Amino acid sequence: MGFLEPDLPVVDMAEWSRGTRAERIRPMARHWAEVGFGTPVVLHLAYVGKVLLYILIGWLIVLSTKGIDGFLDVGRWWSEPIVFQKVVLYTMLFEVIGLGCGFGPLNNRYFPPLGSILYWLRPRTIRLPPWPRIPLTAGTTRTPLDIALYAALLVATVVALFSDGTGPIPAPHAAVGLLPVWEIGLILVLLAVLGLRDKAIFLAARGEVYGALTLAFLFGADGLVAAKLVFLVIWMGAAVSKLNLHFPFVISTMMSNNPLLRHRSLKRMFFEKFPDDLRPGRASRIVAHCATAVELCVPLVLFFVHGGVPTAIAAAVMVLFHLGILTAIPMGVPLEWNVFMIFGVLSLFVAHADRGLGDLRHPVPVVLFFLVIAGVVVAGNLFPRYISFLPGMRYYAGNWDTTLWCVKPSASAKIGANIVAIASMPQAQLEKFYGEDRAQIPLYLGYAFRAMNTHGRALFTLAHRAMADGNEDDYVITDGERICSTAIGWNFGDGHMHNEQLIAALQERCGFEPGEVRVVLLDGQPIQHQTQRYRLVDAATGEFESGFVRVADMVTRQPWADDVPVQVTGGASAG
Repeated sequence: MGFLEPDLPVVDMAEWSRGTRAERIRPMARHWAEVGFGTPVVLHLAYVGKVLLYILIGWLIVLSTKGIDGFLDVGRWWSEPIVFQKVVLYTMLFEVIGLGCGFGPLNNRYFPPLGSILYWLRPRTIRLPPWPRIPLTAGTTRTPLDIALYAALLVATVVALFSDGTGPIPAPHAAVGLLPVWEIGLILVLLAVLGLRDKAIFLAARGEVYGALTLAFLFGADGLVAAKLVFLVIWMGAAVSKLNLHFPFVISTMMSNNPLLRHRSLKRMFFEKFPDDLRPGRASRIVAHCATAVELCVPLVLFFVHGGVPTAIAAAVMVLFHLGILTAIPMGVPLEWNVFMIFGVLSLFVAHADRGLGDLRHPVPVVLFFLVIAGVVVAGNLFPRYISFLPGMRYYAGNWDTTLWCVKPSASAKIGANIVAIASMPQAQLEKFYGEDRAQIPLYLGYAFRAMNTHGRALFTLAHRAMADGNEDDYVITDGERICSTAIGWNFGDGHMHNEQLIAALQERCGFEPGEVRVVLLDGQPIQHQTQRYRLVDAATGEFESGFVRVADMVTRQPWADDVPVQVTGGASAG
């Protein structure tokens, strides 16, 4: 990696450009295995600086609370429950503004590096209601009401962050007290209403984490135990979702992009036999299995063992677990989230290790709360097509709903002319930075990243079936994440935000002709099946084929493979 310049593959552009898509992906995949995305060191340092700024601002916000004093006298106040409350709300605000997950070039955002607040305070941008049949939620156009609700959420959260505690309470040993219940209630109501009007805002706020923890605040003295249950569901839900054949591919791809692993020889160890066999090697499988075991078992020790050496060891393991993810600076950059999880380990399970289920004053509401959030995780694993991988807690399991868009230049022009957006189409952004010819290199590195994950093999296979009349030279293949980034202002690996609902919203605005936009939609793998369903959709005429691919056929192929066997169950073939 260069300090200021990206480390991109060196290819003979004329020779490379003459190859098929699979042939052009091959050198990109090999480069990814040795180098990763080739991000300049200065960019990684910028992300580190952003994390440090997140910590500093949060520190100062906590110190603004009456009764909490001493910038360096952390030992006196860090365990106050109101400190945890404020860190939760501050992190949710950080995320819903767009400064957290999905920020910057490591999430395909070049200029500007964020969307979120730049979109959601702007009228006529696209919104995606999760259940448009609910009264007062139908439509896909952002109105002044939506802008007012979003602004109100930001203001209400800021007000709570600079509020003082309600006064000393004996349990859970809060000398400063807790945030006023009405402030918590108002934030929850605004987040819920916004989520019904636009699922992207709820997901961007990481409602499944910070929304659930904010709801736990309403349990008063039982709030800390309820928050511990949320953490338990996050960890164990994520661990269960990793019990699949996909996760070792995530590890090999993430470790090859790890800025701390500088030597190419170390990165090659995570593959079966570089450069010809880029399936995960033994090192990737060992790391994957160990990480899953840690995430599944250690949280149980934290929750049920109330103090002493076992708690200290378990807490240290989970801190190292999240530090491992944080220092890898993974694509999608969930950096502040991992910092928050480390703070949660210390604040909930170390500072308040003594509080457990036996201390609940009103156990029934807390148990119901647990059953609801755990039930969503179970449903998300059983029915991934209907539940986002975020509330389903299927974090970085390699098993996501994904899409691949085949877009003609005429359709790109219509998107640019007819939707209200801050950023241009991804291809145009890349050409601005790299030039028209060299822009193909980072574009194909993006293809390689997708292909290094198992679902990439299926997506590129299905792309052949999707394009009208097989005229692939007429299309630019674009990852659905990049379309989502341009169209709605936020993306984070969730195919639910660029499925048929977004296709319909764009068709309504752009009026694509049949064959101008063809989309491959691949569902995540349900935990009870070893197959993944797919749909092929024409933006103008609708779905024209459906079927499934077998996971076993995906995991045995190389990243450049586009010959995964396809089982067609509905519709006719493309063209």
